[in-house]
Amino acid sequence: MERLEKKIIGKGTWLDKIAYAVIEKEKKLGRTTFLRVESGLGASGFPHLGSFADAIRAYGIKLAIENLGYKAEYIAFSDDMDGLRKVPKGLPKSLEKHLGKPVTSIPDPFKCHESYGTHMSSLLLDALDKCGVEYNFFSATEAYKKGLFLNEIEEILKHSKEVGEIIKEELSQEKYIEVLPYFPICGNCGRIYTTKALEWFPKERKIKYICDGAEIRGKWIEGCKHEGEADYSKGEGKLSWKVEFAARWVALKINFEAYGKDIADSVRVNDRIMREIFKIPPPSHIRYEMFLDKSGKKISKSTGNVFTPQLWLKYGSPNSLILLMFKRITGSREISVFDIPRYMDEMDELEDIYFGKIVLSDKMEEAKLKGLYEYCWLLKPPSAPSIHIPYNLLAYLAKVSPKGSEKTFIIEKLKLYGYKINESSKNLEERINYALNWVKDFSEIKETFIEMNENEKKAVQELIEIIKMEKDENKLQSAIFEVARKTNIQPKEFFKLLYKILLGAPQGPKLGPYIVAMGNENVVKALERALKLSEKPAETKQKQ
Repeated sequence: MERLEKKIIGKGTWLDKIAYAVIEKEKKLGRTTFLRVESGLGASGFPHLGSFADAIRAYGIKLAIENLGYKAEYIAFSDDMDGLRKVPKGLPKSLEKHLGKPVTSIPDPFKCHESYGTHMSSLLLDALDKCGVEYNFFSATEAYKKGLFLNEIEEILKHSKEVGEIIKEELSQEKYIEVLPYFPICGNCGRIYTTKALEWFPKERKIKYICDGAEIRGKWIEGCKHEGEADYSKGEGKLSWKVEFAARWVALKINFEAYGKDIADSVRVNDRIMREIFKIPPPSHIRYEMFLDKSGKKISKSTGNVFTPQLWLKYGSPNSLILLMFKRITGSREISVFDIPRYMDEMDELEDIYFGKIVLSDKMEEAKLKGLYEYCWLLKPPSAPSIHIPYNLLAYLAKVSPKGSEKTFIIEKLKLYGYKINESSKNLEERINYALNWVKDFSEIKETFIEMNENEKKAVQELIEIIKMEKDENKLQSAIFEVARKTNIQPKEFFKLLYKILLGAPQGPKLGPYIVAMGNENVVKALERALKLSEKPAETKQKQ
């Protein structure tokens, strides 16, 4: 046991490994008094699972740092001074007249917040709140207005020629050799991306500009040709992305920020600016891949395939959503709403491992999965396990329940199947509500391929013939044991296979009563479909 503990860092997860690496680096730099972790919150469109992943993973690193004995803080920084580049699908076309303007200067189309940008930021903050995340919130608009980056802006402007050369060397872009890396807000038309910063007046803290026009997302936005001066000390503009990260990291003393591969170039440039202009080592990073929809397209704020955290939380628990984010960080993943039941059931399985109901022979893996469970609860796990009911079962009961008395019907059926029900349990009520929401919006849970060997197929076929004839629940329960013995399958493994076919989970209620309650004919159909799916060619199976 002593040897095992030496091998495990923190809770044994990837979060702990990254936190440990951050701490070791900061120790060498002599700045471990208080460690700050940051993520940016996009405010130009609806926040999706990728936006949430960025935030919750940053918070996970913060928790892991604290777990290793150091003080830490998570900063959620809203990029709400960015200009609107494209009107997201589903929003009114009237927003097109605001293209290029800072999102906090655009009216909220939903008329519930002071601006478009505030509305979009609030959606991600709402998801973080629902999941119990503690954060220190910063608005870019407010930060620039209050002069938070004043010193950093002036340092960058002072070294604008070197900055331009760094950008040219790293990205082969010569734009910032000619213009300053700052976007003034046009005093006439209010746009930010159509301006060119031409000259800096340090004593007045102003930048001369012309509203020339710019290509935004393949579309030319004509400038109004206004020439003016912007006071950067009053937030009348913002730094270019090519330098803004560095300014933020210096001003907020950031020690860690992850990034997606879509902004890898910007991070590389900003790291150099930190080292060469500010003479400060940049924060630690880790690069993560994107979430894709089932067609393989990147989930995006502007293309209309937005899978929001709020949508997940309609059908699944906060813990199941956090599990999706903490399970691993490498590789891109295809995700859809139909994956929610699987993550709900997987959370139950992790709970069984955590409380010792399932024991793994690989103790390193067991320690890692126990740690993962704790992080899914943000290191505040429950003191006792909750009731575990397969999502498929609850969804089926919700589907057949009489209108107006759904919860009573579901609870009575669960009691009939042998579940020990505490009717006042908040956890049970939440699970039933998720299933009811699911059934309102989706007819049934998507079937998945379950691999069976020839012996298992034979056993399932024999059981099908028995279920067709036998109506007694006790005899059906005994028949499952008999079929398993007859076909030389361990009863435990045969039950596990049947649960996976019927419920999509490795465990569930007593099967005899369940078969009778669900209707013998329905169970036969489900088993026959599973057999048919198992006969599909190998290529088809891989697509399931």
